[in-house]
Amino acid sequence: MANEVVLLDLKASPFAARVRIALEEKGIEYKSKVEDLSNKSSTLLKMNPVHQQIPVLIHNGRPICESMVIVQYIDEAWSHKPSLLPSDPYRRAHARFWADYIDKKIYPIGRNLWASEGELKESSKKDLIQCFKILEEELGDKLYFGDESFGYIDLALIPFYSFFYTFETLGNLCMVAEFPKLVEWGERCLQKESVSKSLSGQKEVYEVILQIKQKLGIE
Repeated sequence: MANEVVLLDLKASPFAARVRIALEEKGIEYKSKVEDLSNKSSTLLKMNPVHQQIPVLIHNGRPICESMVIVQYIDEAWSHKPSLLPSDPYRRAHARFWADYIDKKIYPIGRNLWASEGELKESSKKDLIQCFKILEEELGDKLYFGDESFGYIDLALIPFYSFFYTFETLGNLCMVAEFPKLVEWGERCLQKESVSKSLSGQKEVYEVILQIKQKLGIE
């Protein structure tokens, strides 16, 4: 019990993927407990009674919820390992700003794209394209959002690389043509073992999304 780490997990979740990457980056051993969100476990309901969602990190019996809150907790609790956030206060604030932007934009807009039809779908596509344009401008010619090394912003965004095929197929757009730097960045991130072993494949995510669309009755 000295340092027991359990992750209430879900394979295709981009939010759970963030936590898996952070744990791998820090070299932390943990146990993954995969949840069925249509039949939530008593552990999940007890450990996250407010939102009743994954991911939840349980460290020595104490729960931490919300993916980027968990990532910051991991960074601080295992501070003897290389930091995921920059040490400079301005750069830390900058990183948190972009992680917050990603949280508020990419998944909600992306979900509208694949879970809607008609005008809402088209407006969501335009909004998503604009978000990716802004992110590509922020990346610029850097190797990573954190400059020369993989960091907090990269960790926040890279799980959505797994959704690129879904966005392309259901949104009728071409990511590599529209956002070549972001695609190159995603491929670069995947060369890291911490990322490649933590992410679901793009086709795998697409199949999950199709199942969700079917349940929602959306063609």
